[in-house]
Formats: sequence, structure tokens, C-alpha cells
Amino acid sequence: MFTLGSADWRSPTQPSEPQLAEGRGRRLTSEVRGLRPDVRTPMPQQPTIQIDSDISCAWSLPAACYTDPGVFTQEKERIFARTWQLVGHGAQLAKAGDFFTTDLSGEPLLLVRGVQRELRGFYNVCRHRAGPPAEGCGSRKLFRCGYHGWTYGLDGSLISAPEFEGQPGFDTKEFSLAPVRAEEWFNLIFVNLDPCAEPLVKSLGRLPAQAERVGFAGMKLFERRTYDMRCNWKTYVDNYLEGYHLPSVHPGLNRELDYNAYMVEPYERHVRQFSPIRGVQPGDATPRRYQEARENLTTDYFWIFPNWMLNCYPDNVSVNIVLPVDAERSLAIFEWYLPERDIGSAAGKASVEFSHQIQIEDVGICEAVQKNLHSRSYQRGRYSIKQEKGVHAFHCMYADVMNSWRGRSLDVAQD
Repeated sequence: MFTLGSADWRSPTQPSEPQLAEGRGRRLTSEVRGLRPDVRTPMPQQPTIQIDSDISCAWSLPAACYTDPGVFTQEKERIFARTWQLVGHGAQLAKAGDFFTTDLSGEPLLLVRGVQRELRGFYNVCRHRAGPPAEGCGSRKLFRCGYHGWTYGLDGSLISAPEFEGQPGFDTKEFSLAPVRAEEWFNLIFVNLDPCAEPLVKSLGRLPAQAERVGFAGMKLFERRTYDMRCNWKTYVDNYLEGYHLPSVHPGLNRELDYNAYMVEPYERHVRQFSPIRGVQPGDATPRRYQEARENLTTDYFWIFPNWMLNCYPDNVSVNIVLPVDAERSLAIFEWYLPERDIGSAAGKASVEFSHQIQIEDVGICEAVQKNLHSRSYQRGRYSIKQEKGVHAFHCMYADVMNSWRGRSLDVAQD
């Protein structure tokens, strides 16, 4: 067993000899601010994952970060329970009383539109004996637990507790549903299990200004698909954050984009990738998907730490959520949004199928990489300065959050 806390994950001192070295080489740091989780609970040791802030000499995350169940267990608490997680769309809560239930890092949640059309979030756990106050989705004026009939209002207050009438020392005001942070942006609904988390919009940094030109808020949901992937969630995110693989993995997409002008811009908590559209080219034997090319016509890909994306094409936007299932399995949930005039059109269906093909190609390479991460020949790799700034930024953010927790031992099994 290799235990974080008793030894560091450091970069090899010689590029030709990748290895896990303890106490050797340069001091490596990650310099991404604002992602540190709440560390009020004292912890005896500090695990360390070290990524050099200088991409030119940095080494990537160790393979064990992608395969070890112990790392995955820690990620659920250190990352997914303390970041804003995308759980739904505003259309699901269009009217007062509309609700849906979901699960986040093993926590059952209830999202509801209140009487004043305010968004509210609660743990979907009855305060009596932990039954479910709500199931599925729909519209309600009240929530009645299916176990013992405790009834709650849309604001989470306990209205009725059968057989507790007049019981000494029992005050209904003390047994409201436990609230959870819930906020909206771009008609998307987010939840954060950390009650001390900063507001959603502040956490998004410059993303709102960059994405507002897309017109996404006025688009309608067209289709939703889920892809079951035999890979770690970070394997998929790594792949998403670089255009390096476009020529070899995505020939259809590469034909539409200008690979030589592909740009990657890392920010504090997100990464923007964008490329001009090629448009029609002399000698084209078959028509291109996008016929026009002009300076402001681009594809924009936004990844937001840790696990959701906005893919912005000239004619559609897709939202992509990567949900970790276990150390080596993830779900990629795609939702395609189109202008209302294009809903049901042939062009809309073509947009979905074009993206679907790209996703199938990504799943194939990610699953192959995941299998090879178990090889004794591989421990960690280097970054392309030209092509992998996004991957490096992600790894710095990841290391910063994981290292911010003081001391909890993290066992990593060696193959």
C-alpha cells in the first residue's frame, strides 16, 4: 500500500525515468486559489499530490489517482460534497410547487419551487425516522413522508406529526427539513452540500461574461442521453480539456474546426477552449456541417471544476455532466438545447447525432486509457505546453483541493 500522508506524490527528477520519488527533486506546488474546502475539522496528517505550476517541467497526476478506490472515496467528500454541482434545469421547476428529487454524493435531495417562486433545496430525509418526504418529481402543495406521515410545507417547515400532538418537549419548529444550498444560473439548478460555500455566481468567475453571448438561457431542452463509461471521471475530464487528440480521434469534428487556431484559456476555476469554424474549403468532396466561416463564428467549450461542461456550437448548446460512480466507472449525461424554432427539426436532430458520434469516439479512447493506467509501465506523463494547458490547470485545481484537507490518510494500492 502507498499511503498519502506518509509520502508525497512527486514528479520524477529526470524525464526519462518516471517514478514515484519521495523527498527528491524540486519543490512542486499548485497555485489555484479559492477552491479550498472547509477544513474546520482537524485532521492529523496532510496528504500531498504535487503538480508543478510550471507546465514546462510538470508531471501529470499519478495513475493511482485514476484507479484506487481509496482516492475515489476521498474525492466524494473533498470535492463533490464541497463544490457547486449541476442537478437540474429551471424548466423542471417552472411553477410554485414543482419539485424533483435527486442524489448527490450519496445524499438524497429535494429541490422545489416555493410559493413565492423561490428555489429551495432540502435533504430528502424526514426528521423523524429518515423516511423520504418526496419521491420522483411532480407538483405538490405539501410533502408527506411515506413512512409515518410527517407532513412538510414547500418551505420545509413541519406542519403535522401524527401521534405527537401535545407531546411534552416536542416543538414542530425544531424539526423542519434540513436545508441545502441551491442556486440558479443560466436556467441551470445547482446544489452545494457545503453550507459555507461562496455564492454560485462568484464561484463561476469570468464564465458568465464569456458565455452570455451564446443565448443559452433562451434555448429549450431537445434531448437527453446518458453514456455509461468504464473509466474514472478524471480520465474523461482530461480528454475533454485538450484538442490534441482531435486529428486522430475525431476526424469529423477536426474537419469542421481550425486545429491550428485551437486555443485553450485556463482561468481560476474553469477552462475555455475555442476554435474558429473552417467553413467551406476548396476541393471539398462532401459538404461540411458548417458552411460559413467568419471571425466571430467559433465553437466554445467551457469546463467548470470539477465535472460539468458547456459545449457551444453555432446552432446548439449541450450541457455535459460527468457523474462518478466508482473509481473506474462514470456516467456522462448530455443535454442538448436548441432555439425553440429548431426543436424537432432535421437540423436539430443532426446536431444531436453529430455530438453523439463525438461522444462515442471519446468513450472509446477513455476506456482504452483507463485500462492502460493499470500497466506497470506507466506512472505519470508530461504535458504538451502547446496543447495541454487545460489538463495541467485541472490537475493543479485538483491537487489544490485534495491537499487542502489536513492529514486524513489516503491509501493507494500499488498494482
